[in-house]
Amino acid sequence: MKQRVPKPRTSLPLEDQVFIAVLRTADALSQQAEEVVRARGLTGAQYNVLRILRGAEPEGCACREIGERMISHDPDMTRLLDRMEKRGLVTRERQSEDRRVVKTRITPAGLELLKLLEQPVHKLHKRQFGHLAASRLKALSELLGEVRNRAPE
Repeated sequence: MKQRVPKPRTSLPLEDQVFIAVLRTADALSQQAEEVVRARGLTGAQYNVLRILRGAEPEGCACREIGERMISHDPDMTRLLDRMEKRGLVTRERQSEDRRVVKTRITPAGLELLKLLEQPVHKLHKRQFGHLAASRLKALSELLGEVRNRAPE
C-alpha cells in the first residue's frame, strides 16, 4: 500500500493565521470553562444565562434580551430556558401589560449555584491568564474589542 505524501502547506496571510489562532484559543478556553461548570451540572450556555439574569435583577429579562446578551448565540433559547426552569434555576412569567413578553428571573437556587461556581471559575481564569502581566491583558482585551466592534463592510 502506497502512503500519501502530504502537500506542503502554503503560507496563509497573516489575517488568516490570526483568525485561526483566535478560534483555536477560544475553543480551548471554552472547553476548560465547560469542564468547570459541568461539574455542577450546567452547560456553558446555562451558566451564561444565570450570570445575565443575576445582573438583570430584580426586573429579569425577556427571552430576546437574554439571547442578545449571550456570549455565544443559542438558536433555541426557549428550550434552554425550559430545561433551566424544570431544574428550578429560573422562573418565567408572562407580562400582563404585554402578553407576548415573558420575563425570566433567576431563582434563589440559581443564585446559589452561581455562588458555588464563583471561586472555581475565578481560579480557572487565573490559571488561563495569570501568566500575563496586567498591562498585556488590558492590551489584549482592547485589541479583541476593536476586532469585535469593527463594523462589517
